[in-house]
Amino acid sequence: MEHVIRPVRADEWREAKELRMAGLADPAAPVAFLETTEQAKGHPDSFWQERTAGVSSGTGGRQFVAEGPDGTWAGSVVVLAEQAGNVDFFGLDIEAAQGHVVGVFVRPEFRGIGLTERLFESALEWAWSLEEPRFERVRLYVHSQNARAEGFYRKFGFARTGKTVPASAGGPDGHEVEMEFLRP
Repeated sequence: MEHVIRPVRADEWREAKELRMAGLADPAAPVAFLETTEQAKGHPDSFWQERTAGVSSGTGGRQFVAEGPDGTWAGSVVVLAEQAGNVDFFGLDIEAAQGHVVGVFVRPEFRGIGLTERLFESALEWAWSLEEPRFERVRLYVHSQNARAEGFYRKFGFARTGKTVPASAGGPDGHEVEMEFLRP
């Protein structure tokens, strides 16, 4: 495989921003992301710098990218570390320490060659490697109308938990379905 899967570095905020903007411009974006292109365009550079720094080191989360031999970022996935007693971005209580997969995107021209699987393998490997806090599960939310993504998550080993939340304002009707992958 030509692509290398690796964590982002804090100084790669421009590349992280460009890939996020590409993801938000994808036709599947309304059922894949909770943010719109217009919202993202409104963020100052300091937002992107802080966001990338926050997922490049420490135990708060990690962003993994699939980087081609020419330096092109073909895709990305982020896994956030959620702590018990905090509130998630839906405003719901977090009951136990866990990983939370967000920001999944692979550019269309690189889909179907195994990059998403490799990105998820790296994300889960990182989540399971944490000792404090130790995660017993990694979760994600998928829009009820995003059958392609849910199919991948099921194939990878995620299962529905039965928990749903209303879809974000401005997106298509429906709800977000929680799925989880339990520690092997």
